[in-house]
Amino acid sequence: MNLRTLWSVTKRIGFHKVLAGFAAWFFISSLLTMLAEPGITRYGDAVWYSFVACTSIGFGDLVTTTFIGRLLTVILTIYEIVIVAMFSGVVVSYYLEVVHRKENAVIANFLDKMEHLTELSPEELREIQDKVRKYKV
Repeated sequence: MNLRTLWSVTKRIGFHKVLAGFAAWFFISSLLTMLAEPGITRYGDAVWYSFVACTSIGFGDLVTTTFIGRLLTVILTIYEIVIVAMFSGVVVSYYLEVVHRKENAVIANFLDKMEHLTELSPEELREIQDKVRKYKV
């Protein structure tokens, strides 16, 4: 996987901003959950609860009992669902970008050979002829 291309796709569609916003909301909602919930007294426990809520694991070792805690959980979970849905779009865009770049490289190579047709060996000419026959509709 080419990380430079993946980062380019991520920036082009603005997913990096959404991901940064999710990370910020994750830690802020963890803090607010800790402040609102009597059963969650440590920040590490609040972060654990947020992680469990986002991943839909739901161990049950920590639960929210107040309206604010439950509302924060709902918002965090919906935000996480949107992130997962958008990530699949990023992956598809990445692979389409890779395919497009490969197509352009093949076309550029083919056009270069066409410009220098008289300089090609008989084997190279036969290779081009076979490719044309293969893709001919």
